Amino acid sequence: MPIPLSALVATGALLVAGLASAESIGQFAAHQDIGAVKRTGAAGYDDKLQQYRISASGKNTWFADDQMHYAYNQMQGDFIVTARVAFEGKGADPHRKIGWDVRANLSNSAAHVVAAVHGDGLASLQFREKDGADTEEYRMGVNAPDVIQLERRGDVFIMSAAHFGEPFQVTSVSHVKLGDKVYVGLAVTAHNPDAYETVTASNVRIVVPAWKGLVPYRDYLGSDIEIMDLDTHNRRIVLRSPDSLQAPNWTRDGRALIYNAKGLMHRFDIASGKTAVIRTGIATNNNNDHVLSWNGKLLGLSSHVKRPDGSNYSTIYTVPIEGSDKATLITDTDQGHSYLHGFTPDDTRMIFTGQRDPAMRAQQPKVLNLYAIDIATKKETQLTKTPALDDGAEYSPDGKSIYFNSNRTGLMQLWRMSADGKNPVQLTFDRYNNWFPHVSPDGKKIVFITFMDDVDPYDHPFYRHVYLREMPVDGGEPRVIAYLYGGQGSFNVPSWSPDGKRIAFVSNTKQ
Repeated sequence: MPIPLSALVATGALLVAGLASAESIGQFAAHQDIGAVKRTGAAGYDDKLQQYRISASGKNTWFADDQMHYAYNQMQGDFIVTARVAFEGKGADPHRKIGWDVRANLSNSAAHVVAAVHGDGLASLQFREKDGADTEEYRMGVNAPDVIQLERRGDVFIMSAAHFGEPFQVTSVSHVKLGDKVYVGLAVTAHNPDAYETVTASNVRIVVPAWKGLVPYRDYLGSDIEIMDLDTHNRRIVLRSPDSLQAPNWTRDGRALIYNAKGLMHRFDIASGKTAVIRTGIATNNNNDHVLSWNGKLLGLSSHVKRPDGSNYSTIYTVPIEGSDKATLITDTDQGHSYLHGFTPDDTRMIFTGQRDPAMRAQQPKVLNLYAIDIATKKETQLTKTPALDDGAEYSPDGKSIYFNSNRTGLMQLWRMSADGKNPVQLTFDRYNNWFPHVSPDGKKIVFITFMDDVDPYDHPFYRHVYLREMPVDGGEPRVIAYLYGGQGSFNVPSWSPDGKRIAFVSNTKQ
């Protein structure tokens, strides 16, 4: 069952019982002043935008006397907290401060670790080893970042910071021991006891990541389906679930998202927030490679079909967009895997990832190429033939080009080729693994998901730090538009809104 957004603070490793009587706000169980501030701080939450506004006085958060306003949860174990922040106005003191503050207790001199940004641009990982000790810091090379993240991974605290649009810069501290149960939240101080400063925080995410020993495809984290406004880059969680929800497609009328969960297809009505199962006949083991036809009338599916020897192949079917008890078979169930990624704009053909050579399937199962299939005749045409993985293909709106990802040059990178499979051109050349290029409705931009270079170029795993990035269709320097915890199932399928103003995707956290 999906969880309403109001339940954000009651899940995972958040410990909300027994906290102070300070009122809850948004994702935070409480907010209050810390230390002897001259003026009472405040915190507000815009439920529509899912943004926070925190105001505080206070002389500093340094030495052994913190004075600040603090919105927080009590947590234990590993976590990742992220926000995009902005100071309001010029400010009375250049060292006014916003940061993710992890504290051993709520006293003004508590041992803590802070991922902090000052009004003058200084960014540093600050820490007080023991209650009552002075605060120390590791300064970062990035100046005035507006995206800040703090992660606890075992005994290590990792600060990541970036100007929005750029990759993170990272530093860490491992010798500060705060105990398993800590307070985690956003802290604001004016750095001037007579001043009063305000900070806005958007895209606030409190993540409980995968536990050690999680077995992929057996164990799953919960899911947040999010919608991002591409003008402001503000993100809103529109649906939460403790289950693995994957790969939202946007319907052509803009009213709903279609996603897969537990082998079935679901429709989420954006206005009402209601979900409903879509009937798909015998296709009841659907994976996250599903696509809507350009005319919006068909839903193309990739569903695993069990074979007599106990193995299974991902096989392509279609059903009407409203669902049906009869699914139409498109690819042969004995021809090897078929992972659907797109229709031609005239809806006469599909493009998919597969392998039709039995010897290659047996000897190099990770090597897959791109194929097109005529929906009426079922005739297949091989479009690429490389000793690598070609995947994630979809057509440009004019039907002249195919965009896809391939690791034929080493790391997974984005490519473009003609609709007949000729004239391949590499578009990205960086140190990351880039997957699933999705072309905007006007044909001018690509949005894609980026995995770090510690990931096998043949893999796009669950539950990793990933970026969503954007660039022109002809290539150029990609720009980060989302910093999230996700991966497999986050952005596998076309998910632009029909007007090109928004995208939908999935992030993950234990719930």
